[in-house]
Amino acid sequence: MSKAKVWIAGAKGQLGSAVREMLEQGGAHELLTTDRDVDITDLERVCAYTDGNAPDVIINCAGLTDLAVCERHVEDAYRVNALGARNLAIAAKRTDAKLIHISTDDVFDGTAKKPLTEFDHVNPRTVYGKSKLAGEDFVRELASRHVIVRSSWIYGDTKNNFVSYILEGLLTEDTIFVPVDQVSTPTSARELARFLMKLIDSSEYGIYHASCEGMCSRYEFAKEIVRLSGKRVNIEPLTAGDNPSMVNRPRYTLLDNFMMRVSGIYQMPDWRESLEQFMEQKKAAGDY
Repeated sequence: MSKAKVWIAGAKGQLGSAVREMLEQGGAHELLTTDRDVDITDLERVCAYTDGNAPDVIINCAGLTDLAVCERHVEDAYRVNALGARNLAIAAKRTDAKLIHISTDDVFDGTAKKPLTEFDHVNPRTVYGKSKLAGEDFVRELASRHVIVRSSWIYGDTKNNFVSYILEGLLTEDTIFVPVDQVSTPTSARELARFLMKLIDSSEYGIYHASCEGMCSRYEFAKEIVRLSGKRVNIEPLTAGDNPSMVNRPRYTLLDNFMMRVSGIYQMPDWRESLEQFMEQKKAAGDY
């Protein structure tokens, strides 16, 4: 019996790298990995790759995720996050592949007062969130076999995440100012990758929220990173009004893993537990 082929688009990013590592260790699937060598914004290139390789599952880990860059370069944000998702959805339909598409808590506007389920109304305020929602819409419309996975505050081994920002600040700053009025859940790329492993061979479809359990503010997140590092730096709270660059960022996007819970497919760990494991691994590797 031949192994199922899994194509990771965006395999060099922090989530794509974690998924690739787990698939390589598992050995149960044939692995296809691309990054910028297959530009997901090029429909002909994407379709040629799928026609030539016939993946059974496509995992879209590619995306333009820097909120500030998205605000400055709106067309680029939509080209990658919306058009790229559309192209992968078209390719998945051509080959009858299952498409697992990674989305974000930024599809919500941040005004909620309770954890958000997959059935709550979306209303993105940032260009990033709007472009990711457009990508979701394309996936729903064009790929009959799809799973949309929304997560929050993902961190991993690459340098473009909040944990890396704080760890770099430990080396260069006396005081780090961090928002106290942004609330969600930090999610380890490795823990999210473990959930995606469950989805690959499952019969689950639709929208799933997949963030670690628990909640915190960015300020509390930073304090915990510093505590686990064993280093000393002053973490000071600030609000959006103190920094104009934060005005459009959603304040409260705490995801409720409702569909994960009722389907019984998986249980995400607490964010503090995952962060502690991640920091131990970083320390053992001499990264701080």
